[in-house]
Amino acid sequence: MNFHEVRFPASLSFGSVGGPERRTDIVTLANGFEERNTPWAHSRRRYDAGFGMRSLDDIETLISFFEARQGQMFGFRWKDWSDYKSGAATADVDKGDQVIARGDGVKTDFQLVKTYSSGGFQYARPITKPVLGTVRLGLEQDEMREGVDFEVDLLRGQVMFADPPPENVEITAGFEFDVPVRFDTDKIQTSVASFQAGDVPNVPVVEVRI
Repeated sequence: MNFHEVRFPASLSFGSVGGPERRTDIVTLANGFEERNTPWAHSRRRYDAGFGMRSLDDIETLISFFEARQGQMFGFRWKDWSDYKSGAATADVDKGDQVIARGDGVKTDFQLVKTYSSGGFQYARPITKPVLGTVRLGLEQDEMREGVDFEVDLLRGQVMFADPPPENVEITAGFEFDVPVRFDTDKIQTSVASFQAGDVPNVPVVEVRI
């Protein structure tokens, strides 16, 4: 996959707007009832980076980043300031933030996930781009040591234990993460006069599957 393991400047993504998008097919039946289905198992996030531009220096940084990615050609990491931690936004990352699996005494590799819960329903989101140095793992109440007890695959969001976790032992994790994205346009249109007058460029960014 064409992907650069580099993050869009976090200071610029801080002012962006965006969030998750779902696709739902709705068919209205003759009796007025609806049938709703979705071809997507996971949501897809969209952002507009233009709202994060505050100065002409920011515009220059954006253009440099855009050119280095060759427009839509290469994906990159994006920090979603509204959702970048395994736990609460105002809390520090903790090893017990998320239950990612239970051990079976055989398996050593596990995918990082973040579970969203509301009203008794849940959605488990695979996390494929954890941030270096932020992943914490626990087995029941014991915290594991990265580099000794486990390793992290930063390209796929998987953790690999040195030894298989015991059967039925709860595996928990805490982490920060980025969203894998690409530009959703092959052109950036800017105007110094318009920008100084308060207009911002349109810079669409869309999540990609890893």
